[in-house]
Amino acid sequence: MDEQDQYESVGLDDSIEDERNLDEIMADRRAAEAELHARDVRTGATADRKLPRMLHDQDTDEDMNFRRPKRHRANFRQPSGGPRTPRSDDDGDGLTPSSPGRSQPYSGGDVPMTDQTDDDGYEDEFDEEDEMNMYRVQGTLREWVTRDEVRRFIAKKFKEFLLTYVNPKNEQGEFEYVRLINEMVLANKCSLEIDYKQFIYIHPNIAIWLADAPQSVLEVMEEVGKNVVFDLHKNYRNIHQKIYVRITNLPVYDQIRNIRQIHLNTMIRIGGVVTRRSGVFPQLQQVKYDCSKCGTVLGPFFQNSYTEVRVGSCPECQSKGPFTVNIEQTIYRNYQKLTLQESPGIVPAGRLPRYKEVILLNDLIDCARPGEEIEVTGIYTNNFDLSLNTKNGFPVFATVVEANYVSKKQDLFSAYKLTDEDKAEIEKLSKDPRISERIVKSIAPSIYGHEDIKTAIALAMFGGQEKNVKGKHRLRGDINCLLLGDPGTAKSQFLKYVEKTGHRAVYTTGKGASAVGLTAAVHKDPVTREWTLEGGALVLADRGICLIDEFDKMNDQDRVSIHEAMEQQSISISKAGIVTSLQARCSVIAAANPVGGRYDSSKTFTQNVELTDPIISRFDVLCVVKDIVDPFTDEMLARFVVDSHARSQPKGGNLEDRVVADEEDDPLTVARNADPDILSQDMLKKYITYAKLNVFPKIHDADLDKISHVYAELRRESSHGQGVPIAVRHIESIIRMSEAHAKMHLRSYVSQEDVDMAIRVLLDSFISTQKFGVQKALQKNFRKYMTYKKDYNELLLLLLRTLVKEALHFEEIVLGSTARLTHVEVKVDDLKNKAQEYEIYDLRPFFSSSHFSDNSFVLDEGRGIIRHPVAA
Repeated sequence: MDEQDQYESVGLDDSIEDERNLDEIMADRRAAEAELHARDVRTGATADRKLPRMLHDQDTDEDMNFRRPKRHRANFRQPSGGPRTPRSDDDGDGLTPSSPGRSQPYSGGDVPMTDQTDDDGYEDEFDEEDEMNMYRVQGTLREWVTRDEVRRFIAKKFKEFLLTYVNPKNEQGEFEYVRLINEMVLANKCSLEIDYKQFIYIHPNIAIWLADAPQSVLEVMEEVGKNVVFDLHKNYRNIHQKIYVRITNLPVYDQIRNIRQIHLNTMIRIGGVVTRRSGVFPQLQQVKYDCSKCGTVLGPFFQNSYTEVRVGSCPECQSKGPFTVNIEQTIYRNYQKLTLQESPGIVPAGRLPRYKEVILLNDLIDCARPGEEIEVTGIYTNNFDLSLNTKNGFPVFATVVEANYVSKKQDLFSAYKLTDEDKAEIEKLSKDPRISERIVKSIAPSIYGHEDIKTAIALAMFGGQEKNVKGKHRLRGDINCLLLGDPGTAKSQFLKYVEKTGHRAVYTTGKGASAVGLTAAVHKDPVTREWTLEGGALVLADRGICLIDEFDKMNDQDRVSIHEAMEQQSISISKAGIVTSLQARCSVIAAANPVGGRYDSSKTFTQNVELTDPIISRFDVLCVVKDIVDPFTDEMLARFVVDSHARSQPKGGNLEDRVVADEEDDPLTVARNADPDILSQDMLKKYITYAKLNVFPKIHDADLDKISHVYAELRRESSHGQGVPIAVRHIESIIRMSEAHAKMHLRSYVSQEDVDMAIRVLLDSFISTQKFGVQKALQKNFRKYMTYKKDYNELLLLLLRTLVKEALHFEEIVLGSTARLTHVEVKVDDLKNKAQEYEIYDLRPFFSSSHFSDNSFVLDEGRGIIRHPVAA
């Protein structure tokens, strides 16, 4: 429009024509703007502010605390390391900074406020002043940790922690959590365990926020954990879409009965026994709805644990419904509920144990079985329970613990906790040819003697090899033991020791256990009103050991109920319409007293015990313990007991007393107490665990003819004896015990040595049940089997003391008195002749042993005599 395109000549200067082209003009303009910008930075002016100061919102309540917007300060900060290029305003469009002095409203639920698609959504720069401001909580902590800048700050610090933390105990100096992430990916898991004590050492404030406002902080940490894992392992997102952060080692431990309102919505750690476990249900996580009228798919809606998501109206057809859940496109997560009851040991006297419901989600399901003792770290929260309101008449909330991390009490020695150093030490120990004797010595080291019981318990704890013949016929591998004997022979102490040491050991007593308490009970579930099964002691001890004290006090009807469990290792139930079979693959170690209290060797075994033949034949090893009066052994036993009491008595209360007490320790006592053969109890537990998981011995080279020959001889002797009847089960017992002995040496095959050991144990148990007169004859008949691998030093010492007594008696007859004698001499040949009766031909190990020297015996090889001083 040329007629309109006219300008007045007033004010136009036509004398200077601009010869520059468009590019030159733009270059000059940029140079001028850069110069103005540099001047503004020097003078501190805010020329780059989008709005003049007057146009800012003046109605805020916190004008005194006016802070510049985060993005602005990040752009115009000059760091000390040199000039930095200002970030453009196009960075991270999804991250609108919060207004100055205002906190963003938190939408709640599972929806994070930052854009999930922006991987660098939590990346930001903070100087020291900003960090100090982040730590100054304004308002309540739960509102503070929902603000955008605080969440970005937590994310930055947590990412630094994951990528740069070095454990001070680690000598290689490798990054702890990078290594743990690699191990997690290798194991195909999706839970990253963060040690709270390590985290609080580096970032104390954020760790306290995590404990007090766990839901918001964990949400940020899981997002960062997911990004870090997927950055290190690009394709892992194809296996797991989400990474869960699990908090371990929370320092504060609460009892279930001490949880109060102050713990609500905080992170707590509680422990107890799992009594009931529900099935696994799918819980809604992201819901999508179908509109029934127009077919539109609405959603996704994020579902939390407290309220149900409802759709108001359809955006397409504006109808009010009805809406149905779209089953295919809805995303679910696993959900399971546990009932956690207080551990029996911590319940105050006369009180009932309290219990708390625990919710397990995602990969935590099925991490604990009923009967196991666990520790739960989780968020203590509440949900509205209508049944409680109708019962109580006013609003009451049911409280639950949403589990974040679950650990078992006995997991300390479980398989994946064995380090490479532990495995190397176990392999080194197994190379020792005397390892089986060392293990037997390490069983209940605080109890003196009873080598036969210790051997039987060691074999039962290692166990034989279970056999499944083509999946149709199953032979048990567990070894059952019966300890029978006089009172005061430490039977119950042995059982208590196994309960502490063994894996999944359940202890019960004969009077306190009924048939259903040992096998399984049927009862009505209080919630669903359906009949449910609850396992008894034998079921809870599956793959472990069941210990029954006072076995003879049980009713006959109750005792019959465990026949099936001891041989077939299953428990069949047909009650209240429930017909099923439960597994009870456990060793049974029982302790019983004889009829009348004491064992009478002049009577037969069946007269001494009120147990039927079917139950006795199910025990592989029978240990008869007699309290025999012997001055020598009684003195040794008394000295051992006094020493152990003196050692376990606490020293003085203050430091001076303790130093004096330590100085007074007798070096001879210390040397005697510290037996180098005894393994530490921790090492013993690890050794047993390793052997049971990794060693599966097979019988092929063993002398099987020897087993059949021994069985035939035993059958012949038992037919006219009054002891335990020998049955086919005892052949299997020999095989099981030889496999258990091979496991002690970590061998994958059964050797001749293992078979000889098993035969010796079986013969010991068989002969000990005979009458006193028959025992001597049987010992002579089976002597070649019974002396195998026994520690002869005790026996030879006994023989030598007998010879000394005889020599003293002879001198007393000749001289009339032994008052003038200073020492007694015994010929070595006499001891040799006595020893040969027991198939012992080499006395040199005995002469060089501590047994010989500690008891004041001196060998004179030149004269062929042994000298012993006479006590005044």
